[in-house]
Amino acid sequence: MRPLGKLAAVAALSVLAVSACGGGGTPAQSAGPKTLRMTVWTASEPHLTLLNEIAAEYKKTHPEVAEIKFESIPAETYTTTLTTQIAGGNPPDLAWILEGSAPDFVASGALAPIKAKLDNAADLIPSVTKLWEKDGELYAYPFSTSPFGMFVNTDLLEDAGQDDPADLVKSGEWTWEKAMAMSAAVAKKGKAGLVIPDFDDYKNWTNLSTIWGGWGASAWSADGKTCTFNSPEMVEAMTFFHKSVFTDKAVPGPGTTVDFTAGDAAMAVSQISRAGTLKEAGFGWDLVPLPKGPKGEYAVIGQAGVGVLKRSPNAELATDFLAFFTNQANSAKLAQFFPPPRQSLLTAETLAKSNPLLKQEQLQQVVIEGIGKGVVKPTHTGQEELLQTVRTALDPLWKPGADVKAVLDGVCAKIQPMLGA
Repeated sequence: MRPLGKLAAVAALSVLAVSACGGGGTPAQSAGPKTLRMTVWTASEPHLTLLNEIAAEYKKTHPEVAEIKFESIPAETYTTTLTTQIAGGNPPDLAWILEGSAPDFVASGALAPIKAKLDNAADLIPSVTKLWEKDGELYAYPFSTSPFGMFVNTDLLEDAGQDDPADLVKSGEWTWEKAMAMSAAVAKKGKAGLVIPDFDDYKNWTNLSTIWGGWGASAWSADGKTCTFNSPEMVEAMTFFHKSVFTDKAVPGPGTTVDFTAGDAAMAVSQISRAGTLKEAGFGWDLVPLPKGPKGEYAVIGQAGVGVLKRSPNAELATDFLAFFTNQANSAKLAQFFPPPRQSLLTAETLAKSNPLLKQEQLQQVVIEGIGKGVVKPTHTGQEELLQTVRTALDPLWKPGADVKAVLDGVCAKIQPMLGA
Protein backbone atom coordinates (compact mmCIF):
# COMPACT_ATOMS: atom_id res chain seq x y z
CA MET A 1 0.00 0.00 0.00
CA ARG A 2 1.29 3.47 -0.80
CA PRO A 3 2.32 5.46 2.32
CA LEU A 4 -0.39 8.07 1.73
CA GLY A 5 -3.06 5.37 1.48
CA LYS A 6 -1.85 3.71 4.65
CA LEU A 7 -1.91 6.99 6.57
CA ALA A 8 -5.39 7.71 5.28
CA ALA A 9 -6.67 4.37 6.56
CA VAL A 10 -5.13 4.89 10.01
CA ALA A 11 -6.40 8.47 10.20
CA ALA A 12 -9.89 7.45 9.16
CA LEU A 13 -10.12 4.81 11.87
CA SER A 14 -8.77 7.17 14.54
CA VAL A 15 -11.82 9.34 13.83
CA LEU A 16 -13.97 6.72 15.53
CA ALA A 17 -12.28 7.31 18.86
CA VAL A 18 -12.69 11.06 18.46
CA SER A 19 -16.37 10.68 17.59
CA ALA A 20 -17.01 8.76 20.78
CA CYS A 21 -15.95 11.83 22.73
CA GLY A 22 -18.03 14.14 20.62
CA GLY A 23 -15.01 15.47 18.75
CA GLY A 24 -16.00 17.95 16.09
CA GLY A 25 -19.46 18.40 17.58
CA THR A 26 -22.81 17.06 16.51
CA PRO A 27 -24.53 18.77 13.58
CA ALA A 28 -27.44 20.92 14.67
CA GLN A 29 -30.92 19.54 14.07
CA SER A 30 -33.12 21.47 11.71
CA ALA A 31 -36.71 22.30 12.52
CA GLY A 32 -39.55 20.44 10.82
CA PRO A 33 -39.68 16.93 9.37
CA LYS A 34 -36.34 15.11 9.42
CA THR A 35 -34.44 13.33 6.70
CA LEU A 36 -32.68 10.15 7.77
CA ARG A 37 -29.64 8.97 5.82
CA MET A 38 -28.36 5.41 5.93
CA THR A 39 -25.16 4.32 4.19
CA VAL A 40 -25.17 0.88 2.54
CA TRP A 41 -22.67 -0.89 0.30
CA THR A 42 -25.19 -2.47 -2.01
CA ALA A 43 -26.37 -0.96 -5.27
CA SER A 44 -28.48 -4.01 -6.11
CA GLU A 45 -31.88 -2.95 -7.40
CA PRO A 46 -33.77 -5.75 -5.58
CA HIS A 47 -31.99 -4.86 -2.31
CA LEU A 48 -32.72 -1.14 -2.61
CA THR A 49 -36.33 -1.78 -3.62
CA LEU A 50 -36.89 -3.77 -0.43
CA LEU A 51 -35.15 -1.15 1.73
CA ASN A 52 -37.28 1.63 0.27
CA GLU A 53 -40.45 -0.40 0.78
CA ILE A 54 -39.62 -0.78 4.48
CA ALA A 55 -38.82 2.94 4.73
CA ALA A 56 -42.10 3.89 3.05
CA GLU A 57 -44.04 1.73 5.51
CA TYR A 58 -42.31 3.45 8.44
CA LYS A 59 -43.07 6.92 7.13
CA LYS A 60 -46.81 6.17 7.05
CA THR A 61 -46.94 6.34 10.84
CA HIS A 62 -44.11 8.84 11.38
CA PRO A 63 -44.97 12.24 9.90
CA GLU A 64 -41.86 13.66 11.55
CA VAL A 65 -39.83 11.84 8.90
CA ALA A 66 -39.72 13.61 5.53
CA GLU A 67 -37.44 11.12 3.79
CA ILE A 68 -35.22 8.10 4.39
CA LYS A 69 -32.29 8.00 1.98
CA PHE A 70 -30.15 4.92 1.32
CA GLU A 71 -26.71 6.04 0.15
CA SER A 72 -24.85 3.34 -1.79
CA ILE A 73 -21.06 3.31 -1.35
CA PRO A 74 -18.83 0.74 -3.10
CA ALA A 75 -17.77 -2.04 -0.72
CA GLU A 76 -14.06 -1.61 -1.50
CA THR A 77 -14.09 2.01 -0.24
CA TYR A 78 -17.00 1.74 2.17
CA THR A 79 -15.30 1.96 5.55
CA THR A 80 -12.87 4.70 4.51
CA THR A 81 -15.70 6.76 3.01
CA LEU A 82 -17.86 6.30 6.10
CA THR A 83 -15.13 7.30 8.54
CA THR A 84 -14.22 10.25 6.33
CA GLN A 85 -17.84 11.43 6.52
CA ILE A 86 -17.67 11.18 10.30
CA ALA A 87 -14.40 13.12 10.36
CA GLY A 88 -15.91 15.82 8.15
CA GLY A 89 -18.82 16.37 10.52
CA ASN A 90 -21.31 14.77 8.12
CA PRO A 91 -22.07 11.39 9.71
CA PRO A 92 -25.00 9.36 8.40
CA ASP A 93 -27.79 8.62 10.83
CA LEU A 94 -27.45 4.87 10.32
CA ALA A 95 -24.79 2.74 8.66
CA TRP A 96 -24.22 -0.82 7.55
CA ILE A 97 -20.94 -2.01 9.02
CA LEU A 98 -18.77 -4.82 7.68
CA GLU A 99 -17.77 -7.54 10.14
CA GLY A 100 -14.12 -6.60 9.76
CA SER A 101 -14.82 -3.07 10.97
CA ALA A 102 -17.01 -4.16 13.89
CA PRO A 103 -14.22 -4.30 16.52
CA ASP A 104 -13.16 -0.73 15.76
CA PHE A 105 -16.66 0.72 15.67
CA VAL A 106 -17.81 -1.07 18.83
CA ALA A 107 -14.65 -0.44 20.85
CA SER A 108 -14.50 3.24 19.92
CA GLY A 109 -17.94 4.12 21.23
CA ALA A 110 -18.91 5.67 17.91
CA LEU A 111 -22.23 3.81 17.89
CA ALA A 112 -25.32 4.45 20.00
CA PRO A 113 -26.67 1.62 22.21
CA ILE A 114 -29.76 -0.02 20.70
CA LYS A 115 -30.62 -3.12 22.74
CA ALA A 116 -33.46 -1.58 24.76
CA LYS A 117 -35.21 -0.34 21.61
CA LEU A 118 -35.19 -3.58 19.62
CA ASP A 119 -38.27 -5.68 19.04
CA ASN A 120 -37.99 -8.95 21.00
CA ALA A 121 -34.26 -8.71 21.67
CA ALA A 122 -34.47 -12.05 23.53
CA ASP A 123 -35.00 -13.72 20.14
CA LEU A 124 -31.48 -12.78 18.99
CA ILE A 125 -28.97 -15.65 18.97
CA PRO A 126 -26.20 -14.82 21.50
CA SER A 127 -23.37 -16.31 19.44
CA VAL A 128 -24.43 -14.21 16.45
CA THR A 129 -24.56 -10.89 18.32
CA LYS A 130 -21.23 -11.37 20.12
CA LEU A 131 -19.17 -9.36 17.64
CA TRP A 132 -21.43 -6.34 18.09
CA GLU A 133 -21.59 -6.26 21.89
CA LYS A 134 -19.59 -4.57 24.62
CA ASP A 135 -20.22 -4.73 28.38
CA GLY A 136 -23.63 -6.31 27.91
CA GLU A 137 -24.88 -3.67 25.46
CA LEU A 138 -25.60 -4.13 21.76
CA TYR A 139 -24.27 -1.48 19.38
CA ALA A 140 -25.36 -2.84 15.99
CA TYR A 141 -27.97 -5.30 14.81
CA PRO A 142 -26.33 -8.12 12.78
CA PHE A 143 -28.98 -8.06 10.08
CA SER A 144 -26.98 -10.42 7.87
CA THR A 145 -25.38 -13.55 9.24
CA SER A 146 -24.66 -15.49 6.10
CA PRO A 147 -22.55 -18.65 5.90
CA PHE A 148 -20.64 -19.30 2.70
CA GLY A 149 -21.60 -22.24 0.55
CA MET A 150 -20.61 -23.63 -2.83
CA PHE A 151 -22.72 -22.88 -5.88
CA VAL A 152 -22.09 -25.51 -8.54
CA ASN A 153 -22.84 -25.60 -12.27
CA THR A 154 -24.15 -29.13 -12.58
CA ASP A 155 -24.21 -28.96 -16.40
CA LEU A 156 -20.48 -28.19 -16.67
CA LEU A 157 -19.63 -30.90 -14.16
CA GLU A 158 -21.71 -33.46 -16.03
CA ASP A 159 -20.16 -32.48 -19.37
CA ALA A 160 -16.72 -33.05 -17.82
CA GLY A 161 -17.76 -36.49 -16.56
CA GLN A 162 -17.72 -35.46 -12.91
CA ASP A 163 -19.85 -36.55 -9.96
CA ASP A 164 -22.79 -34.56 -8.65
CA PRO A 165 -21.62 -32.64 -5.54
CA ALA A 166 -24.99 -33.23 -3.84
CA ASP A 167 -24.37 -36.98 -4.08
CA LEU A 168 -20.87 -36.52 -2.65
CA VAL A 169 -22.31 -34.57 0.28
CA LYS A 170 -24.66 -37.45 1.05
CA SER A 171 -21.90 -40.05 0.82
CA GLY A 172 -19.47 -38.00 2.92
CA GLU A 173 -17.01 -37.65 0.03
CA TRP A 174 -17.43 -33.90 -0.58
CA THR A 175 -13.86 -32.78 0.18
CA TRP A 176 -11.58 -29.98 -1.00
CA GLU A 177 -9.36 -32.51 -2.74
CA LYS A 178 -12.35 -33.79 -4.69
CA ALA A 179 -13.75 -30.31 -5.42
CA MET A 180 -10.45 -29.05 -6.81
CA ALA A 181 -9.96 -32.18 -8.94
CA MET A 182 -13.45 -31.71 -10.40
CA SER A 183 -12.73 -28.01 -11.03
CA ALA A 184 -9.48 -28.88 -12.81
CA ALA A 185 -11.37 -31.35 -15.03
CA VAL A 186 -13.79 -28.62 -16.09
CA ALA A 187 -10.91 -26.19 -16.70
CA LYS A 188 -9.36 -28.70 -19.10
CA LYS A 189 -12.59 -28.58 -21.11
CA GLY A 190 -12.23 -24.82 -21.66
CA LYS A 191 -14.29 -23.31 -18.84
CA ALA A 192 -13.09 -22.09 -15.44
CA GLY A 193 -13.06 -24.33 -12.40
CA LEU A 194 -13.57 -22.80 -8.97
CA VAL A 195 -14.01 -19.05 -8.53
CA ILE A 196 -14.18 -16.96 -5.38
CA PRO A 197 -16.14 -13.94 -6.65
CA ASP A 198 -14.78 -11.47 -4.12
CA PHE A 199 -11.20 -12.70 -4.52
CA ASP A 200 -10.86 -12.55 -8.29
CA ASP A 201 -8.43 -9.63 -7.92
CA TYR A 202 -6.32 -11.56 -5.35
CA LYS A 203 -6.69 -8.74 -2.81
CA ASN A 204 -9.55 -9.57 -0.44
CA TRP A 205 -7.60 -12.29 1.34
CA THR A 206 -10.14 -12.66 4.20
CA ASN A 207 -12.36 -14.63 1.80
CA LEU A 208 -9.66 -17.31 1.64
CA SER A 209 -10.78 -18.23 5.16
CA THR A 210 -13.56 -20.11 3.36
CA ILE A 211 -10.84 -22.51 2.23
CA TRP A 212 -8.23 -22.52 5.00
CA GLY A 213 -10.97 -23.11 7.61
CA GLY A 214 -11.01 -26.72 6.41
CA TRP A 215 -7.46 -27.08 7.70
CA GLY A 216 -8.28 -25.48 11.04
CA ALA A 217 -6.09 -22.51 10.14
CA SER A 218 -6.60 -18.91 11.21
CA ALA A 219 -5.01 -15.53 10.58
CA TRP A 220 -4.28 -14.92 14.26
CA SER A 221 -4.91 -16.49 17.64
CA ALA A 222 -8.33 -16.36 19.31
CA ASP A 223 -7.24 -13.49 21.55
CA GLY A 224 -5.95 -11.60 18.52
CA LYS A 225 -2.45 -11.20 19.92
CA THR A 226 -0.42 -13.74 17.94
CA CYS A 227 -0.02 -14.08 14.18
CA THR A 228 -0.77 -17.62 13.00
CA PHE A 229 -0.39 -17.05 9.28
CA ASN A 230 2.74 -19.22 9.36
CA SER A 231 1.25 -22.06 11.42
CA PRO A 232 1.61 -25.58 9.98
CA GLU A 233 -2.14 -25.66 9.28
CA MET A 234 -2.04 -22.41 7.31
CA VAL A 235 1.08 -23.40 5.39
CA GLU A 236 -0.59 -26.67 4.37
CA ALA A 237 -3.83 -24.92 3.37
CA MET A 238 -2.14 -22.17 1.36
CA THR A 239 0.18 -24.69 -0.30
CA PHE A 240 -2.90 -26.61 -1.38
CA PHE A 241 -4.53 -23.43 -2.72
CA HIS A 242 -1.35 -22.30 -4.51
CA LYS A 243 -1.05 -25.69 -6.22
CA SER A 244 -4.72 -25.51 -7.23
CA VAL A 245 -4.11 -22.14 -8.91
CA PHE A 246 -0.72 -22.48 -10.54
CA THR A 247 -0.23 -26.23 -11.08
CA ASP A 248 -3.67 -27.79 -11.44
CA LYS A 249 -5.32 -24.69 -12.99
CA ALA A 250 -8.43 -25.50 -10.96
CA VAL A 251 -8.74 -21.84 -9.94
CA PRO A 252 -8.33 -18.89 -12.35
CA GLY A 253 -5.05 -17.07 -11.72
CA PRO A 254 -4.46 -13.39 -10.91
CA GLY A 255 -5.80 -10.97 -13.48
CA THR A 256 -8.57 -13.29 -14.65
CA THR A 257 -12.20 -12.41 -13.98
CA VAL A 258 -14.80 -15.15 -14.46
CA ASP A 259 -18.55 -14.80 -14.03
CA PHE A 260 -20.17 -17.89 -12.52
CA THR A 261 -23.65 -16.49 -13.15
CA ALA A 262 -22.91 -16.42 -16.89
CA GLY A 263 -22.19 -20.15 -16.85
CA ASP A 264 -18.44 -19.72 -17.21
CA ALA A 265 -17.27 -21.60 -14.10
CA ALA A 266 -17.93 -24.96 -12.45
CA MET A 267 -18.10 -23.72 -8.86
CA ALA A 268 -18.26 -20.50 -6.87
CA VAL A 269 -17.83 -19.90 -3.15
CA SER A 270 -20.53 -17.43 -2.17
CA GLN A 271 -23.57 -16.66 0.01
CA ILE A 272 -27.30 -17.10 -0.56
CA SER A 273 -27.71 -13.41 -1.43
CA ARG A 274 -26.13 -14.33 -4.78
CA ALA A 275 -28.88 -16.85 -5.58
CA GLY A 276 -31.08 -14.12 -7.03
CA THR A 277 -28.58 -13.57 -9.84
CA LEU A 278 -29.25 -17.14 -10.98
CA LYS A 279 -33.00 -16.65 -11.43
CA GLU A 280 -32.73 -16.79 -15.20
CA ALA A 281 -29.52 -18.82 -15.45
CA GLY A 282 -29.31 -20.85 -18.61
CA PHE A 283 -27.72 -23.82 -16.86
CA GLY A 284 -28.44 -26.28 -14.08
CA TRP A 285 -27.10 -25.29 -10.66
CA ASP A 286 -27.13 -26.35 -7.04
CA LEU A 287 -25.98 -25.03 -3.67
CA VAL A 288 -24.06 -27.30 -1.30
CA PRO A 289 -21.99 -26.74 1.87
CA LEU A 290 -18.29 -25.95 1.69
CA PRO A 291 -16.24 -29.11 1.12
CA LYS A 292 -14.65 -30.87 4.08
CA GLY A 293 -11.00 -30.20 4.78
CA PRO A 294 -8.44 -32.35 6.63
CA LYS A 295 -9.99 -31.18 9.92
CA GLY A 296 -13.50 -32.18 8.83
CA GLU A 297 -16.67 -30.15 8.34
CA TYR A 298 -16.68 -26.43 9.11
CA ALA A 299 -18.43 -23.22 8.11
CA VAL A 300 -17.38 -19.60 7.62
CA ILE A 301 -19.76 -16.70 8.11
CA GLY A 302 -19.83 -13.27 6.60
CA GLN A 303 -21.62 -10.81 8.85
CA ALA A 304 -22.88 -7.27 8.65
CA GLY A 305 -24.51 -5.05 11.24
CA VAL A 306 -26.52 -1.86 11.08
CA GLY A 307 -25.98 0.74 13.76
CA VAL A 308 -26.84 4.30 14.68
CA LEU A 309 -24.01 6.83 14.68
CA LYS A 310 -23.80 8.51 18.07
CA ARG A 311 -23.01 11.81 16.38
CA SER A 312 -26.08 11.63 14.16
CA PRO A 313 -28.22 14.78 14.49
CA ASN A 314 -31.23 12.46 14.62
CA ALA A 315 -29.86 9.60 16.73
CA GLU A 316 -33.06 9.01 18.73
CA LEU A 317 -35.27 8.95 15.64
CA ALA A 318 -32.71 6.82 13.78
CA THR A 319 -32.76 4.28 16.63
CA ASP A 320 -36.55 4.13 16.42
CA PHE A 321 -36.35 3.47 12.68
CA LEU A 322 -33.70 0.78 13.28
CA ALA A 323 -36.08 -0.95 15.70
CA PHE A 324 -38.75 -0.93 12.98
CA PHE A 325 -36.30 -1.98 10.26
CA THR A 326 -35.27 -5.04 12.29
CA ASN A 327 -38.58 -6.08 13.85
CA GLN A 328 -39.93 -9.57 13.37
CA ALA A 329 -41.90 -8.81 10.21
CA ASN A 330 -39.16 -6.85 8.46
CA SER A 331 -36.48 -9.32 9.49
CA ALA A 332 -38.50 -11.96 7.67
CA LYS A 333 -38.55 -9.77 4.56
CA LEU A 334 -34.81 -9.07 4.76
CA ALA A 335 -34.19 -12.82 5.06
CA GLN A 336 -34.69 -13.01 1.30
CA PHE A 337 -31.14 -11.70 0.97
CA PHE A 338 -29.72 -11.56 4.48
CA PRO A 339 -30.09 -14.49 6.94
CA PRO A 340 -31.36 -12.96 10.19
CA PRO A 341 -29.99 -13.35 13.73
CA ARG A 342 -33.42 -14.27 15.09
CA GLN A 343 -33.85 -17.83 16.32
CA SER A 344 -37.56 -17.83 15.44
CA LEU A 345 -36.81 -17.12 11.77
CA LEU A 346 -33.94 -19.56 11.33
CA THR A 347 -35.90 -22.54 10.09
CA ALA A 348 -35.67 -24.02 6.63
CA GLU A 349 -39.40 -23.58 6.15
CA THR A 350 -39.33 -19.88 7.08
CA LEU A 351 -36.26 -19.07 5.00
CA ALA A 352 -37.70 -20.93 2.01
CA LYS A 353 -40.68 -18.56 1.93
CA SER A 354 -38.38 -15.61 1.25
CA ASN A 355 -35.87 -17.58 -0.85
CA PRO A 356 -38.01 -19.32 -3.49
CA LEU A 357 -34.98 -20.21 -5.64
CA LEU A 358 -33.52 -22.37 -2.89
CA LYS A 359 -34.75 -25.69 -1.52
CA GLN A 360 -35.33 -26.29 2.17
CA GLU A 361 -32.54 -28.90 2.16
CA GLN A 362 -30.07 -26.34 0.75
CA LEU A 363 -31.05 -23.73 3.33
CA GLN A 364 -30.82 -26.28 6.15
CA GLN A 365 -27.36 -27.54 5.15
CA VAL A 366 -25.74 -24.24 4.20
CA VAL A 367 -27.46 -21.55 6.26
CA ILE A 368 -28.94 -23.03 9.42
CA GLU A 369 -26.28 -25.65 10.08
CA GLY A 370 -23.61 -23.19 8.93
CA ILE A 371 -24.67 -20.59 11.48
CA GLY A 372 -24.66 -23.26 14.17
CA LYS A 373 -21.05 -24.32 13.61
CA GLY A 374 -19.54 -21.40 11.71
CA VAL A 375 -16.92 -18.81 12.60
CA VAL A 376 -16.92 -15.23 11.36
CA LYS A 377 -14.33 -14.15 8.80
CA PRO A 378 -11.13 -12.66 10.30
CA THR A 379 -11.78 -9.50 12.35
CA HIS A 380 -9.49 -7.36 14.51
CA THR A 381 -9.16 -3.85 15.80
CA GLY A 382 -7.20 -1.74 13.34
CA GLN A 383 -8.66 -3.92 10.60
CA GLU A 384 -8.16 -1.49 7.73
CA GLU A 385 -4.41 -1.27 8.25
CA LEU A 386 -4.16 -5.02 8.82
CA LEU A 387 -6.06 -5.72 5.61
CA GLN A 388 -3.68 -3.62 3.56
CA THR A 389 -0.54 -4.89 5.26
CA VAL A 390 -1.46 -8.57 4.81
CA ARG A 391 -2.53 -7.98 1.22
CA THR A 392 0.83 -6.46 0.35
CA ALA A 393 2.76 -9.16 2.23
CA LEU A 394 0.85 -11.88 0.35
CA ASP A 395 1.57 -10.42 -3.09
CA PRO A 396 4.74 -12.56 -3.62
CA LEU A 397 2.60 -15.68 -3.13
CA TRP A 398 0.56 -15.11 -6.26
CA LYS A 399 3.07 -16.36 -8.80
CA PRO A 400 4.34 -19.81 -9.88
CA GLY A 401 7.09 -21.30 -7.76
CA ALA A 402 6.48 -19.10 -4.73
CA ASP A 403 7.95 -20.23 -1.39
CA VAL A 404 4.71 -20.48 0.58
CA LYS A 405 6.31 -20.83 4.02
CA ALA A 406 8.68 -17.92 3.44
CA VAL A 407 5.85 -15.65 2.27
CA LEU A 408 3.69 -16.54 5.27
CA ASP A 409 6.63 -15.98 7.63
CA GLY A 410 6.89 -12.56 6.02
CA VAL A 411 3.23 -11.85 6.73
CA CYS A 412 3.74 -12.54 10.42
CA ALA A 413 6.89 -10.44 10.53
CA LYS A 414 4.84 -7.51 9.21
CA ILE A 415 1.71 -7.81 11.32
CA GLN A 416 2.89 -9.23 14.66
CA PRO A 417 3.83 -5.75 15.93
CA MET A 418 0.34 -4.59 14.96
CA LEU A 419 -1.46 -7.28 16.96
CA GLY A 420 -0.53 -5.85 20.33
CA ALA A 421 1.05 -8.91 21.92
